[in-house]
Formats: sequence, C-alpha cells, structure tokens
Amino acid sequence: MPELTRSSRLPRDRKLVVLAICCMSLLIVSLDNTALNVALPSLRRDLDACVSGLQWTIDAYTLVLASLLMLAGSTADRVGRRKVFVTGLIVFALGSLLCSLAPNLEALIAFRAVQAVGGSMLNPVAMSIITNTFTEPAARARAIGVWGGVVGVSMAAGPLVGGVLVESVGWRAIFWVNLPVALVALLLTLRYVPESRAPRPRRPDPVGQLLVAALLGCLTYAIIETDPLFAGIAAAALVGLLLYEPRRHEPLIDLRFFRSAPFSGATVVAVCAFAGFGGFLFLNTLYLQDVRGLSPLRAGLFMLPMAGMTLVFAPLSGRLTGARGPRIPLLLAGTAMASGALLFAAFGAETSDPLLFTGYVVFGIGFGLVNAPITNTAVSGMPRAQAGVAAAVASTSRQVGQTLGVAVVGAVLAAGAGAGMPPDAYAAAALPGYWVVTACGLAVLVVGALTSGKWARGTAERTARCLAEEDEGPRPAVPADAGHR
Repeated sequence: MPELTRSSRLPRDRKLVVLAICCMSLLIVSLDNTALNVALPSLRRDLDACVSGLQWTIDAYTLVLASLLMLAGSTADRVGRRKVFVTGLIVFALGSLLCSLAPNLEALIAFRAVQAVGGSMLNPVAMSIITNTFTEPAARARAIGVWGGVVGVSMAAGPLVGGVLVESVGWRAIFWVNLPVALVALLLTLRYVPESRAPRPRRPDPVGQLLVAALLGCLTYAIIETDPLFAGIAAAALVGLLLYEPRRHEPLIDLRFFRSAPFSGATVVAVCAFAGFGGFLFLNTLYLQDVRGLSPLRAGLFMLPMAGMTLVFAPLSGRLTGARGPRIPLLLAGTAMASGALLFAAFGAETSDPLLFTGYVVFGIGFGLVNAPITNTAVSGMPRAQAGVAAAVASTSRQVGQTLGVAVVGAVLAAGAGAGMPPDAYAAAALPGYWVVTACGLAVLVVGALTSGKWARGTAERTARCLAEEDEGPRPAVPADAGHR
C-alpha cells in the first residue's frame, strides 16, 4: 500500500491526534516570534540594542524561515514528511536553547537563524501531513480551519504570554518554554504520525533556492539599512527567478500554481495581512513600554483585547471557510484590519484608552478571520503530490509579509522616534507606519474580493486539472471550493 494512502486511511481518532501534533508545532513556531515582540524593550536595555538591532532579532528569524520554507516542503515530499518534521523539531529546540543562552545581540540574532532553520521544517511539512491525512474535501477544510485558527490564536496570544514570561522570569524564558512542547511533539510524532511522501519525488533546485534566499535577504536588508545596492541585488534575483524557474522541469517554485487566481490571491493576502500584523505589533509594543512606560506584563495585558478577539474569531473563520468558502471571511478580515489601523492613523487611537482598546478589538477580529481562508485556498485543488510545496508557498508568504512589515514600519519609526519620547511626538513619528498598516488591510479586502468569485474558482479548477494531468497522470480535477459546497 502506498505511504500516501496509509496516512489517509488512519482511524478518525488517530487523524485527530495527528492534527493536534501538527498544531503543537505551529503553536511554538508562531508564538515564539510574537512573544519576543514584548521583550524588545528588555532586549534593548540588556543587550544595548538600537532600533535596527531590534528589527533584526525579529527579521533574522522570519527571513531565514521564509527563505527555507519551500525547500523544506519539497524536500519533505521527496524524502519523507515525518522524517523532515522530526528533524525540524530537534533543530528548533536546539536553536531555542541557544537563544536562551545568548551572551549578546549578535549571538542572539545568529541563534534565531538556527531556530528558524528548524521552524522551516515544521509549518509547511505539518500542513502537507494534514492535507495527506484528511483527504476527503469537507474533512480537510475543517482540519485546515483548525490549523488556521491556531495560527491566529498563537500569534495574537504571543504578547500576553511574552509579557508574563518577561515580567516573571526574563526574556530568556520565552525560549525555554519551547523545549518541553517540542519534546512532547517529538515523542508523539514518533508514536502516531505515519511516514508519507510524494509518489513521484521532485528533484532539488539549488539555483532556485539560492535565488529565493538572495531575493528575500537582500530586500529585507535594503529596507532596514536603506541600502540601494542590496535593493538592486534583490531585483536581479527576482528577474532571475522569473527567467530560470519556468525552464526547469521540476522547479522549486512551480509558477503554474499562480495560474489559479485563488492561489495567487491567497499569496498576496498572506503577505499583506502579516505585514500589517507585524508592523502593528511592532509599533504598539514599543509605544506601550517605551512611551507609556508600562511593564512587559501590563503591555501584554493592554493587547489582550486583540488576542481575545483573535481567539474567538479564528476558529469561527475556520468553520465559516469550511462551510461557505473563503470570500466572506476575507472581506470581513480586510475591512476590520483596515478599520482598526485607521483608528491609529487618522484618529490618534494610541493617545486615548477607549480608542486604543477599540482599535485592538477591531484589528484582532480582522486578523483572526484572515488565516483560515489563506491556508484553505492555498492548498485546496492542488495535487496531493505537491502539497508540501503548495503549503510552503502560503507559509512563506506569511513570513515574508511579517518580515517586510517589521522592516518597513521599523524603518519609518527609526527615522523619527526614540525611547522616552512624549506620546504626541511618538504619534507623529509612527503615523506613516499606521497608514502602511491601513493600506495592508485595504489590500486584503480588495484582493480577497477579486480572487474569491466564480471566475477565480474557474481558474483554480483549470490549474488543478493541468497540474494533476502532468504530475500524476490524468484524473478528475478537484474544484477549489470542493470543501465548501
């Protein structure tokens, strides 16, 4: 019996255990990064870091993660998903331990990169495991809804968890908490998750991987350090990808995926949504602690309304996406994210507690709604043989978005803001950053509307048919909204 089929024929209870294990890996990868945001002022004091140094503690992780996600996804499809997943858990735990022992900022940034190498083997591989375990469309949509809910919950709860840990133990505890979770996930994976791989493994694409890393790394460096040379290198890498990848029989990035309007839309929405979230969290973390002088715990509690709304609306979005498709959640998400950011950009919400909390509530609703439709749209309709790569593109888009959000908003803030500024001065310096976040929310709304209608679903069906016939032999196409009918 093929390994792919073995995964799909597990008993229902065993499938739920596999889903829980995959969600555990997602929890530590996502929670770790957002929890660290609350620790930024403590890092600034303890490690004598500047604003750009703080940006790199976040972006070194998201940048390496984004650069390696597609490689990890395709490698898992080729050599075995459980094998790569187990390796990822071990490397992530090792990186977390090293981060907790970092003696200076430079070491912390380097160890964050090690941690990200492990993280890159978790998210897309876990999604591939889920896709190949839950093969019935409706069940798969529900499982992906749970997964998308965990993304939102873990990222929004990060500030509160980070505040508690920094206040009670110190910023190093943020990395300690990963160790027992990774150990439990490792033991459960070895016991319950069967091995699976693509029936026709795809060959490695080292040139494509190098171009992706050059594009993302140079673009992020150019934004944070305002270096035009690196911006030019990033542009050259992008041109190289567009010219080189279509010529390969089995490329790292299969550009045929983007013939599907829902898939392309999910990619753009993920970048915009997570850029908005990353920038919003970066601005508010520094404001609450550096300007208002709140402790890490109190800052986390201030952002509790955002976490609470995400906690409520993320699973609701998963169920709504599974039942009705991605259109309604995407439209609501874009509207809420743009409205929440607009309260800060146009009405100075950070200078008034009622407006501040209203902004957190509205933005949290939007962010909670956006994750499930992104994930479901990215993998629905794609052949299971390429599930790892398709899921990796969606995960990469999230990380690229968060990386760019922190880089752009951080660069804007660094141009005019500093620690200890009065609220009015900080608000003026942060204003362009909030407009950037507002624009990200509007982009989610517009792109979500354009890529979730009848025409878009037709492009997804044609793309699925083309991919299935070429990669797996002729078989009936799977409609992109099959799990929603």
